[in-house]
Amino acid sequence: MNLRSPKLFGTSLFDKFFSYLDSLQPVDRVIFGTLLLIFLVATTYNFYVFARGFLVEVPVSGGTLVEGTIGSPRFINPVLAITRADNDLVALTHSGLLRLGVDGILENDLAESITISEDGLVYNIILHNDRYFHDGVKVTAEDVAFTIGLIQKASLKSPLRGNWSGVTVEVINNQELNLVLENPYTPFRENLTLGILPKHIWQTLSDEEFPFSQHNVEPIASGPYKISAIARNSAGLASEYQLELAEDYRQEGHIENITFRFYQNEENIISALNAGEITSTASLSERWLTELDREKFNYISEPLPRVFSIFFNQNRNPVLRDESARKALNLAIDRNELVSRATHGFGKPTHTAIPAGWVELESEEETQKNQEEMMAEAIQVLKDGGWVQNQNGRWEKEIDGSSMPLVLTVRSANGVLFEKMASYLSETWQALGAEVTFEFYEQSDLVQTIIRPRDYQALLFGMDVGRSLDLYPFWHSGSREDPGLNVSLYANITVDNLVTQMRTATSTEARDEAIRRFVTEVENEQPAIFLFTPSFEYITTKNIIVAPMKKIQKPSERFSNVTDWYINQSGVWPIFVNNDN
Repeated sequence: MNLRSPKLFGTSLFDKFFSYLDSLQPVDRVIFGTLLLIFLVATTYNFYVFARGFLVEVPVSGGTLVEGTIGSPRFINPVLAITRADNDLVALTHSGLLRLGVDGILENDLAESITISEDGLVYNIILHNDRYFHDGVKVTAEDVAFTIGLIQKASLKSPLRGNWSGVTVEVINNQELNLVLENPYTPFRENLTLGILPKHIWQTLSDEEFPFSQHNVEPIASGPYKISAIARNSAGLASEYQLELAEDYRQEGHIENITFRFYQNEENIISALNAGEITSTASLSERWLTELDREKFNYISEPLPRVFSIFFNQNRNPVLRDESARKALNLAIDRNELVSRATHGFGKPTHTAIPAGWVELESEEETQKNQEEMMAEAIQVLKDGGWVQNQNGRWEKEIDGSSMPLVLTVRSANGVLFEKMASYLSETWQALGAEVTFEFYEQSDLVQTIIRPRDYQALLFGMDVGRSLDLYPFWHSGSREDPGLNVSLYANITVDNLVTQMRTATSTEARDEAIRRFVTEVENEQPAIFLFTPSFEYITTKNIIVAPMKKIQKPSERFSNVTDWYINQSGVWPIFVNNDN
């Protein structure tokens, strides 16, 4: 047999190929070469596209997030923080025993373990042994006890003091302590997200010196970021804070730098976003959010644990003691339309005292009836309840031996949101045939002269129940008088037991069952009209990828998982992805 070696065989093919090219006319060679080039480019591109389909995008360290907010920080100190700027910077620079996880459930941060006694009174806390402040000093149980002690001092006037009233701290050793409560209180775990201060930095200051310390604006803490530079304006006020990743934080982050820039108002924030001066903000109200081009920005929206409602004081208006009147006023409201008008759609309608989206409830499902159908149903309820319309179209009914018109005065706080809600409600109830007047007060006046003495027929008010959904202050009969917040003066033994169970339930399932029973009980008696749940809105440029923000109860908690955020990313083959992260 005449066998050729691979080398000779290959050489022969190449010889034939080039001989063929030599035999072509010059024009044909150009055409052939062009077609060959096109073939090679197309093949390479198709292979690239094919390969890209199998690549996985993973975060790459780097980049700078530039956050715009209104107002300058004064206390980057968890004991004294009050403003939005204060709390945002505290969230980035400080860490607590617990933090909010991406699933909306509290998880360990500085704490290695937290064990609660069977009676719910003792929280045994063991700290991680490898957590450090930004100056390299280890975080200990003494730091935790010191921070709580500062909050409990009346002289420092901490806004968190009420959360720690009656709590005793027992330091066992450097890494272990007990927190002892006077009464079992399941929502107490929320307090453990408190940022911890370094005792060795603050212990030499007197109470009088504490609010004026430079460490309030140049903090040393143990959070994911630390202050690297501060820019000031001509008046000496901070105009910009620059933060960098802290080397000793428990989890390595992706975004290397975060810059905070401070502005006077929302109009300045909008201008900065559109000009590319900032890449994110949580400081825009609903009115300004509509000014942005949705194609250019990411909109992150999460329901807050709040419900705007109208609470009835049946002692101040006999009409409100009539069940059909309360039911008709409720049925006439198109909550989707209300949310659209009052918040430009940035909110979720609700029919219960439970914030929409926080617990799965059948009654959360919004009715598909239109406004005309709702109004017809409300009118029928009035007729069935014995109400009759006079010549002016107003409803009347004999109550307590006297003919009473369907007339109501609602009091509320000054503010664009409340005024917009009042405008829709007034228009709707006018169409129903009810005469309703709205009165507005400054916030401090509303609290002192209206809410505390319970001087109202109805109150348009926002109810913040927190992430733990603590309904006790708003619905337990023991809270009917000031300083309680049971502003509908509601008294129901079954509800008293249910809101108490919510506070002491040791499992989510038990708490949620108590909530569902509570919703049914209150729905049957309608002591209030529940309207909608407001939402938290966060705006970022398209290149910023943020972690989920589930069940946040205040804007600063958006940074709870900031180490999972990223700006830069790269495609890699799946086999190179670390599946442990």
